Amino acid sequence: MSTAISPTAYNYKVVRQFAIMTVVWGILGMGLGVFIASQLVWPELNFGLPWTTFGRLRPLHTNLVIFAFGGCALFATSYYVVQRTCQTRLISDSLAAFHFWGWQAVIVGAIVTLPLGYTTTKEYAELEWPLAILLAIVWVTYGLVFFGTIVKRKTKHIYVGNWFYGAFIVVTAMLHIVNHASLPVSFFKSYSAYAGATDAMIQWWYGHNAVGFFLTTGFLGMMYYFVPKQAERPIYSYRLSIVHFWALITLYIWAGPHHLHYTALPDWAQSLGMAMSIILLAPSWGGMINGMMTLSGAWHKLRTDPILRFLVVSLAFYGMSTFEGPMMAIKTVNSLSHYTDWTIGHVHAGALGWVAMISIGALYHMIPKIFGRPQMHSIGLINTHFWLATIGTVLYIASMWVNGITQGLMWRAINDDGTLTYSFVEALQASHPGFIVRALGGAFFASGMLFMAYNVFRTVRASNPAEAEAAAQIAVVGAH
Repeated sequence: MSTAISPTAYNYKVVRQFAIMTVVWGILGMGLGVFIASQLVWPELNFGLPWTTFGRLRPLHTNLVIFAFGGCALFATSYYVVQRTCQTRLISDSLAAFHFWGWQAVIVGAIVTLPLGYTTTKEYAELEWPLAILLAIVWVTYGLVFFGTIVKRKTKHIYVGNWFYGAFIVVTAMLHIVNHASLPVSFFKSYSAYAGATDAMIQWWYGHNAVGFFLTTGFLGMMYYFVPKQAERPIYSYRLSIVHFWALITLYIWAGPHHLHYTALPDWAQSLGMAMSIILLAPSWGGMINGMMTLSGAWHKLRTDPILRFLVVSLAFYGMSTFEGPMMAIKTVNSLSHYTDWTIGHVHAGALGWVAMISIGALYHMIPKIFGRPQMHSIGLINTHFWLATIGTVLYIASMWVNGITQGLMWRAINDDGTLTYSFVEALQASHPGFIVRALGGAFFASGMLFMAYNVFRTVRASNPAEAEAAAQIAVVGAH
């Protein structure tokens, strides 16, 4: 039976591997997030050790949730989607396997080096040059597998989800390679090839487009496949999806300078970043509306389908985040919000509400199919997970909004003689209740991942991967 399947069936092995690791890294990354959030409530939690301080663990948290959890979710779904929409097997099983193991090696490298303090100090690009080179090699391998599979597709059409995945792959490679150009002075230390304001500009061209292409464009590829699939409805407007794609990738790349308002960056560059950020609202909401309107005639399914609920609520948070982002890019708003917890709240509205929720929904849809099961072990556990995730996200965002605006107003308050009304410590004390609520919200969200892990474990334990491969064989054969 297996020899009859293997030549034409899809490669679900690498999809299964990335799907399982998405859950594993999600628990570790989010658990670490709760720990460092708790450090801001109880500073004694750093235990007086250098490698458990907030400054060392925070970049590890961001790397784990973005590149380990988010990355594995993107790799699992993109390999699943590209095979099914192109009706062909991945072009190379060995390159796909190298991609999986190479990526895990990069993550393990981050877990070892970041707590030890080996860092470039560049946000979202902290990994030192040996790991950065390995990451680039693994990423190029991923691109070869993905685009090679599209080249050998059996379908004439390239589904729009693959356009989004493709743009995410190409632009992320460009961003990573250009921003990581550096001069190594030892195995664990390098200096950026750029200097001063130029270095800052290139870093935030990278930093904001890590958000724009890694955390947005890739996950929109996920949205364009899994929302119609779970809703059992065609995408609302295929024409709008094409307009959405070209507008998004044209505009997003220019938005980085809004991270550098009121700095040494030339004023024209700051203003350009602000203008492009505001215009970016249009394609962002175009995509959100396209996803939402796909549910026309299927809204009643939300009553009974928690997987669809994850997907739709993620779109609501995407809409909210992509309204908030352009508003915060306006210089006058930014003068209040910058360096405050409002920014952290905004990031997590996108990270928890959009990225994590759509990933979780996509995994719940996909895991039974790649493991040969009719559905997940427990729909009730998915429902529990949904409410923990939603409540946790709302608590997190609301506490950071209140904290951020409080901090911004306290920092700019001045007395009649021009001296500051509040010390920094007073602003910190005023933030303490928000820190408690934030840690609680994060704990809610992270606990939901434990329910997911148990649900996935029970589903996988009862699985029959051979049946999934056989179903794939039938799907491919039936398409011709």
